[in-house]
Amino acid sequence: MFKPFQTAAVLGAGVMGTQIAAHLANAGLTVHLLELPAQSGDRNALVEGAFKKALKQSPPIFYTEQTAQRVILGNYEDHFDRLSNVDWVIEVVVENLAVKQQLMERVEKTVRPDTIISSNTSGLSIGAIAQHRSKSFRKRFLGTHFFNPPRYLKLLELIPTADTDPHVLARLQWFGRMHLGKGIVIAKDTPNFIANRIGIFVTMLGLKALTEQGYTIEEIDTLTGTLVGRPKSGTFRTADLVGLDTLTYVSDNLYPAIPQDEQREMFRVPELMRKLMETGSLGAKAGQGFYKKVKGEIHSVNLKTFAYEPAKPQNLGNLDAIAKTSDLGDRLRKLYQQKDRAGDFFRQTMLATLAYSANRIPEIADHPEDIDQAMRWGFGWEMGPFEIWDALGFNTVLADLQKAGLTVPAWVESLQGSFYTQQNTAVTKATDEIHLADIKANPKSMLWHNAEAVLLDLGDRVALFEFRSKANTLSLQVIDGLGAALDWLETHDYRGMVIGNEGENFCVGINLAEVGKMVEWEKLNPFNRNHRALNDLIVKFQSLMQRIHYFHKPIVAAVQGRVLGGGCELVMACPHVVASAETYIGLVELGVGLIPAGGGLMRMTRWAASRAATDTPGDILPFLKRVFETIGMAKVANSAYEGMALGFLNPMTKVVINGDRRLYAAKQEVLCLDELGYTAPARNPIHVLGQPARAVFEHMAHTMMQGGYISEYDRTLANRLAYVLAGGDLTSPSLVDDDYLLRLERENFVPLVDEPKTKERILHMLTTKKPLRN
Repeated sequence: MFKPFQTAAVLGAGVMGTQIAAHLANAGLTVHLLELPAQSGDRNALVEGAFKKALKQSPPIFYTEQTAQRVILGNYEDHFDRLSNVDWVIEVVVENLAVKQQLMERVEKTVRPDTIISSNTSGLSIGAIAQHRSKSFRKRFLGTHFFNPPRYLKLLELIPTADTDPHVLARLQWFGRMHLGKGIVIAKDTPNFIANRIGIFVTMLGLKALTEQGYTIEEIDTLTGTLVGRPKSGTFRTADLVGLDTLTYVSDNLYPAIPQDEQREMFRVPELMRKLMETGSLGAKAGQGFYKKVKGEIHSVNLKTFAYEPAKPQNLGNLDAIAKTSDLGDRLRKLYQQKDRAGDFFRQTMLATLAYSANRIPEIADHPEDIDQAMRWGFGWEMGPFEIWDALGFNTVLADLQKAGLTVPAWVESLQGSFYTQQNTAVTKATDEIHLADIKANPKSMLWHNAEAVLLDLGDRVALFEFRSKANTLSLQVIDGLGAALDWLETHDYRGMVIGNEGENFCVGINLAEVGKMVEWEKLNPFNRNHRALNDLIVKFQSLMQRIHYFHKPIVAAVQGRVLGGGCELVMACPHVVASAETYIGLVELGVGLIPAGGGLMRMTRWAASRAATDTPGDILPFLKRVFETIGMAKVANSAYEGMALGFLNPMTKVVINGDRRLYAAKQEVLCLDELGYTAPARNPIHVLGQPARAVFEHMAHTMMQGGYISEYDRTLANRLAYVLAGGDLTSPSLVDDDYLLRLERENFVPLVDEPKTKERILHMLTTKKPLRN
C-alpha cells in the first residue's frame, strides 16, 4: 500500500505547468506553482498572469472554482524554500538541458530526502537531466510526461532511469492511476518516448501524402478521422490545434536524435510547413494554419498560392457503407480491402505505421500493448497499431508488408497469428476494473434483454442494467427495460443492481424523436385528445423513477460523460451514485422548450430544503433561487464535484477519477450496502414556499429577460418552472408529498408540446444537436 501525495510543487507556469498544477489540485493536493520573478513591479506578476489566463481556459482545467484555491503561487527567488515541505516536485520549464540541470541542482539542495522529483520534458533525455546529481537524488528521479490537456487526456508516460528506485516508480504508477485518473505506460528513455514517437511519424505520413501523392487536406482528414477510429480532427485539424511551430520543433529535434531509425527521413520537415510558418500560419492559436475560418466557413490553404479557399469535393469514392459500419474492426477491414484512392491511402499509411511500430520494440517499449495503450490514451485512437493489425488479419498484414518491402523484426514472425492471446482482447485488465466485453463473453451472463437494453450478471449476485439505445437515450424500450429489470430483481435472489454502460455518455436524455412521433400520432387519433398517451408515458416514467428510489434492494447508478435531462432525473432517482469525475450533468429541458417532468423538479425542491439550516422559508429560499437559476439557464455541471454542488448528484456520491474503475466501484457499493443491511430512503414530506417564492422567481426571470440573458419564450418557460418549484397555487409555505409535485410537473410539461417555439427548439436539436434560444 502506498502513501498518497498531499503536497506538490510545479516549477514552470507555462501552458503545461499551470495545467499540471490544476490537475494535481483536482486530485486534492496543495500545489505550489512557481515561475521566474518579474523583473520589475510585483515579483509574482508572471505566475499570477499565467494563472489568471489558465482560469479562463475552455474547457475548464479545474473541477470546481473552489479547487483553484489549492494552488499557491510564487516565484523561484522568494519562495523556492517551499520545496522543503512538499512530497513531489515536477519540473516543467523550457526545453533546455542546461536550464533543467541547473534547476535540479537547486532542487536537490532544498527538498527533503524522501521527496520524489520528476521532469515533464517531452524530448530531452531523462537521464541527462539528472546526470550530475547524487545517487540519492537519482533514485527518486524519473520522467512524468503528461499529455495536454492533463485533465482530459488520459496518458501519463513514466520514464524511469537505470537509477530510479522501483518503489518510487510503483508509487507513481499507483498514484497516477488511482488519484489522477491516468492510464500509465512505462516508456524507455528514448527520443519522444512512445506516443509522440509513433504519433509524429503518423502525422508525417499524412504530410507526405499531401505533398507527394496528390491527396487533399480534407481527403486526408477524412481518412484519418472517425472513419478509422481516431479523433474527428484527423491529421491537419489536429496539427492546427497542436501548432505547426510545435510540430516542427519536435521533428527538428527528433531527426538528429535517431540516426539509426530506418524511417529517419520521414521526420525531415517538408518545406510546406516552413512556408506556412513564415506567413504566420501557426495553427489555431494564430487563427490559421492548414485551415482558417472565413465568414463562418472552414477554408483550407491552397498549397501553391497559400490563400485559403472553400473545400473542394473529395475524390474518395463512396465511403457511406463503410462509415455506417458500427464495428471498428469491420470498418477497417472494409477500407483496407477497398481498391480505390481511399483504400490505397489507408493501406499504404497503415502498413507503414504497423511496420514502424513493430520495429520500435524493444527500442521504445517492451510490449505491443504499451504502444497500443499510448496511442489510445494519448492520441485518442480507438485501437492501437497492434490491435489494428490483429483486426485486419495478422497473416494478411504480414504478407502485405513483405509485398510492400517493409521489414519487421523476427519476434513478430514468431508469433502464432496474433499479438494478443484472446481474440478481441485489447490489453491486460486490472483486477479493480469491470469491462462489459469480458462479462458478455460468458453467454450465461445475460439475465434479460430487449432490443435496446440488457440485464447482465456481474457476479456475486449483482446485476447490471445496460443501455443499448442510440446515444444512450431514454427510449421507450429502455424505459420498459428498466421496469422489467426491477421486476426481475423482485423475483430473484440478487443483492442489488448497477445502472451503467460503457458509452462516452451515460445518457443524453429522453428520445425526443419518439416523443415527437407520439405527439404527431395523437393529433391524428381522436381517442387521444389532450395528449393522453404522452401524459401516460410521463406517469409511467415518474412511477419508474419513484420505484427505483424506494426500491428495497440497493440500486447504484454508475455515470460518466454527459448526463442530461431525463438521464439526470434517472440518476437523481437513484439513492446511490458512483460518478466518474468527468461527469457533466444537468436538467437542460428548457433548451428544447420543455421543463423537467421525470421527478427532477420534485427532487431539486427537496434538495433545496435539505440544504437550509432550518425549515423556515427565509433559510430555504436562497437555495431554491439557485435551483431556479440553474435549471432556468440549463446549466450543466463541469464535473461530478460541481454536480454535487448544484444538487444534481447527491452529496454522498462516490467519485472515481479513473473512469475505468467506475463499474467496479458501483458493484462494490451494492455489495457494501447489502452487507450493512439495506434500508430504502424514507418517504418524507417536502417543504414548498408557495406564492411568495413564485413571485420572487418570476421577478428573477423578468430581470434576466430585461438584461438580455434569456428570451421572451425562455421567460414563459421559466414562469412554468417557478410555478412547480414554488408548489403551484399554494399561497403560503406548506408541506407536500412527492406525488403533489410530480402532478405539477406533468400538468406544466404536457401543454408545452403544442407551443410553436417548443416545436422549433425540438426540431433544431434533432437536426443540429445544438439548442435553439428563440
